[in-house]
Amino acid sequence: MDTLSKLTILADAAKYDAACTSSGVDRGPREGSLGAASAAGCCHSFTPDGRCVTLLKVLMSNVCSYDCAYCVNRRSNPHAAATFEPAELAQLTMDFYRRNYIEGLFLSSGVLGGPDRTCERMIEVLRLLREEHRFNGYIHAKAIPGASPELLDALGRLADRISVNIELPSSGSLEALCPEKRAGTVLSPMRQIRDTMERERLLGATGPGYLGGGSHLSTVRPDLPPAPRGLPGARGGLRRRGGRKPGAPAPFAPAGQSTQLIVGASPEDDNRILKLSSSLYTTYGLKRVFFSAYMPVVEDGRLPHPETPVPLRREHRLYQADWLMRFYGFTADELVSPEAPFLDLDVDPKLAWALAHIDEFPVEVNTATKEELLRVPGIGPEGARKICRARRSHHLGFDDLERLRLTLRRARHFLTCGGKRDPRSPADPELIREKVVSDARGSRYNRTRRAAEGQLALF
Repeated sequence: MDTLSKLTILADAAKYDAACTSSGVDRGPREGSLGAASAAGCCHSFTPDGRCVTLLKVLMSNVCSYDCAYCVNRRSNPHAAATFEPAELAQLTMDFYRRNYIEGLFLSSGVLGGPDRTCERMIEVLRLLREEHRFNGYIHAKAIPGASPELLDALGRLADRISVNIELPSSGSLEALCPEKRAGTVLSPMRQIRDTMERERLLGATGPGYLGGGSHLSTVRPDLPPAPRGLPGARGGLRRRGGRKPGAPAPFAPAGQSTQLIVGASPEDDNRILKLSSSLYTTYGLKRVFFSAYMPVVEDGRLPHPETPVPLRREHRLYQADWLMRFYGFTADELVSPEAPFLDLDVDPKLAWALAHIDEFPVEVNTATKEELLRVPGIGPEGARKICRARRSHHLGFDDLERLRLTLRRARHFLTCGGKRDPRSPADPELIREKVVSDARGSRYNRTRRAAEGQLALF
């Protein structure tokens, strides 16, 4: 099979891996090397100068010795099989880079023979790129649970970001749908990545542009032995990145780690999923938890009926709720309680929370704390900062808020300025509820999503 035929199969097989995120690492051009990495983003994200930065997103192989119920590449599912040779994939990546098709690589793989064998092949691809082709661009690698700690360390010293898929929201669901996998096998490499990053942060082993530490790691106590020698990226390797001295170890996963879990293939509710997400950020110092709405691609009695795909709005609402927990100070139980454990698909989580706590509003713009302003629908961190800066010089009215270019379509219903409500906002809480819910359900977003979900249900 020729290289382009393999690419057609393996790029399509990689589409279920979520990877659209900022790269998290800054690394400028370097003499003798090709490429650079920008913290502003990769994989269809945008850099500060407006460029769209893309990754070659591909599997090393779609041959897998595992039989996960939901996976199109599972052992028992007939499919066109393909496997790249390491040199073949490295050359393909460089050819695409030179043609300006891509600026980085996202590499994952089915478990080809065993975790160690698969990881070794991925390491060889990255070693060829970094050391022989002198590729200096962004690389995101998916770790293979069950691979040896030495191989994981080598992989992390060749990649910018490394991720381990947690797959499902509970160990019970993982065992039921992925009989060869266990939660401990998934969490162990996440723990190693966390501890290695923390050890390097404490020792100052990372070079310029390192953004992989993060506040989540400040209380973590590393418990790993010294980094292994004799593997690509270990001390004495050829690779030099970030201005390191010859012989110094490559920084380990300078852009941090992430994970992905499938939503809707198993019965866990949104409350449980968000609690898991919060725990993963706190315990393992993750940069991002990705949610992937289950899409029926294979038939299996353990899975939901093929004609009942998970609404894509559920995935989107989980991302919104995850953002609120990370940057707005919300908790999982505030956004979805155990008594009402699913997010509202028609109303975004912040608006849903405000409507459920309407007695806490309106908030007075001129005296509210930044934390209180952040809980107002329609006001984000930048809007809250603008209000706090502007009110230092004078009392603010609704006209002032409009001049600050704040989005008042929703916020006006939850604010007062100098003790007065916006005259365009109803005074009765129930009328406010009716208006904002009606506006949300009739929004172009919800109309488009409902139409798309209806079309997906036809297949």
